[in-house]
Amino acid sequence: MQYAVETFSLTKIFNDWWGRSKVFAVEDLHLKIRRNEVFGLLGPNGSGKTTTIKMLLGLLHPTRGRAVVLGGDSTSPKISTRIGFCPEESYLYRFLSARETLDFYGKLFSLPAEVRRMRTESLLDMVGLRAVANRPVGTYSKGMARRIGLAQALINDPDLLILDEPTTGLDPIGTRQIKDLILKLAERGKTILLCSHLLADVEDVCDRIAILYGGKVRAEGKVDELLRRSTGKQINTGPIGDDTLAQIRRLIESEDVECEITSPMDRLEAFFIRTVAEAQQQDQPTSGAVSTTRLGDFLTRSDTTEAVLDRLVDASVDNVPDTTEPATEPVAPAASPPPKADQDFLKRLTQAAKPVETTPVAPVQPAEPTPPDEIDIHILDRLARGDEAPEPPQPRPEKNDA
Repeated sequence: MQYAVETFSLTKIFNDWWGRSKVFAVEDLHLKIRRNEVFGLLGPNGSGKTTTIKMLLGLLHPTRGRAVVLGGDSTSPKISTRIGFCPEESYLYRFLSARETLDFYGKLFSLPAEVRRMRTESLLDMVGLRAVANRPVGTYSKGMARRIGLAQALINDPDLLILDEPTTGLDPIGTRQIKDLILKLAERGKTILLCSHLLADVEDVCDRIAILYGGKVRAEGKVDELLRRSTGKQINTGPIGDDTLAQIRRLIESEDVECEITSPMDRLEAFFIRTVAEAQQQDQPTSGAVSTTRLGDFLTRSDTTEAVLDRLVDASVDNVPDTTEPATEPVAPAASPPPKADQDFLKRLTQAAKPVETTPVAPVQPAEPTPPDEIDIHILDRLARGDEAPEPPQPRPEKNDA
């Protein structure tokens, strides 16, 4: 049997600054995930779930060992285009709307414009966000952003869908929708790898599970086989009378075992969903996501239209005989003429006005300092004695240079 995912002694060791082995995130991991099954990868925080996913996607290189995904290397473009990935946190462009976001991811997979438009509208209906499809995703709540993250993981109609904590931040209705979607995709033949620490979600949808702890597989197998108890029995009946219950109790107690008879209780999830469904039937307004169980049209078809067209084109090309003769010598490409210069522009440059020549100005010579006046000692003496103020001194005659 060919497996969708198969690992061989997959190991990832994170080293410290000195290059010494510090953390064994994943150690000697052997996994075999069959095609068309829902496989759950469980474990507490730090057990190696996300590291394993990153190695399967080629985002991390293993320290040793290898992984085979869909029969090849996940880093190959032929393989990666067949994988859909919804990370634990939805890293989206906040300024793009939901419709623009899905169209952008469709372009990354080189989908034609008409296919992108059809899948975008189908996925918006599926995740219940058509009414708010033109709002920037930066204004979405965490649960609404998770819905868009799931939609972008399905835009390429993948064969292998990897979901890392897909129900984080979702309300109970959104959680139920994700689980229903997983079951429908599995019925269509998709292989789904689900990583979660919410055991109730995994128990409802997974065929087989593996429990990681410390980077190693501690338990693996089918869900019902792992959960089946070796002791104790459970009897489910329809409505019966009190006399019948008393007879059953006496019969069981005659075997010298304890007996507990209780009335069945509804699950809180089912009660919550019924309550919201009744409100929706009354057309109560809401500005958030709406409930829907409709699967995208392109996800329900056994064969997509573009795949049929591709086969028809390939068949028509194969039937056309090749009449071209092989060239004996390679033909050199014709040299393109160099671009013509803009003569007018060059002329304007050459006729530009020349800068005006300026006459150099001689530097300014500093003026000769004027010698200070000589001090008249007699004036100071008279001032000290209190005599009358002397007459102002007469200006000295200018010296003749001759």
